[in-house]
Amino acid sequence: MSTTRALAITQGDPAGIGPEIIVKAFRDAPQLLQGCFVVGDLATMARAATLVQRTGEPALPVRRLHTLKELNGLVRPQELPVWQLPGLPGPLPLGLVSAQAGRAAADCVLWAARAALAGQVAGLVTAPLHKEALAAAGLPYPGHTELLQAEAARHAGVALQQMPVRMMLANDELRTVLVSIHVSLREAIAAVTLDNLRQTLHITHAALGRSLGRAPRIGVAGLNPHAGEGGLFGREEVEIIAPAITAARAQGLDVQGPFAPDTVFMRARHTAARPGEFDVVLAMYHDQGLIPVKYLGVDKGVNVTLGLPLVRTSPDHGTAFDIAGRGTADAASLIEAVRMARQLAPPQESLNA
Repeated sequence: MSTTRALAITQGDPAGIGPEIIVKAFRDAPQLLQGCFVVGDLATMARAATLVQRTGEPALPVRRLHTLKELNGLVRPQELPVWQLPGLPGPLPLGLVSAQAGRAAADCVLWAARAALAGQVAGLVTAPLHKEALAAAGLPYPGHTELLQAEAARHAGVALQQMPVRMMLANDELRTVLVSIHVSLREAIAAVTLDNLRQTLHITHAALGRSLGRAPRIGVAGLNPHAGEGGLFGREEVEIIAPAITAARAQGLDVQGPFAPDTVFMRARHTAARPGEFDVVLAMYHDQGLIPVKYLGVDKGVNVTLGLPLVRTSPDHGTAFDIAGRGTADAASLIEAVRMARQLAPPQESLNA
């Protein structure tokens, strides 16, 4: 903890697998998780520790934090430090959508976001929440990305449109950034505008440039089959996407395309046998960009929010209500999300809290 600040891990929807995979991550990757803590409910996390307890071994002990300074050597490896958020419900029925669970998940994210924006923590790793539960709680956000965008804009005192963010999904082999996120396909097509594309390219260039230490090579997917085939299958590539690429290149960005969506992800994929041609692919809508990454393995995928004045990563899967409580959920994606947050978070000598 002498060279980095704490990472806050939000418990996610308490009715899902979030608490279970958090416990497994602290148990199975104690060195990586050193200096991390959970924002959530002590009893909920203790239940999760029991659910994933190995035969013949004690459950991971849960420790309540009273100050973040306790993370400086007072919390032992194989302990689960929890920041008890006031007002959270205790353990809720597993596998069920509820307004209580949605509100609890959102409250944890808001606390962690505010701590990160205040410089008290280096960033946040968010366990999965459930979009129906958020809606049941009356929250006007379809997911983490939109909630964090609104909170960052509020903190900065700017309008929402002045805090543009984008979703990146990444693993060891492929990165994709999306022009639009949680909207219908009709709305996603309408979102393919010159302004949105140029903004997405600049957000991607800036964010990846910081982590790579150089200008990222950006490949751009077309919207239509065969990238429109010169206008035969749609005019978006000719009238919108190509002009956005030309404008970005004129400003010094390393951007190429538009390329056929059914091959550009293969060209960008990085393996031991063949380096990828691009560092990241700009995808025109949610499923176009996420299917290739998830196909390579959900256990290694990490969701990163670009454009925020804070570090936020998340595992590449949902709440998995169907297996919640069985203790079988895989923590690999959450561990990778912590690893990436460590890479993205700036070092600092000590905690501010």
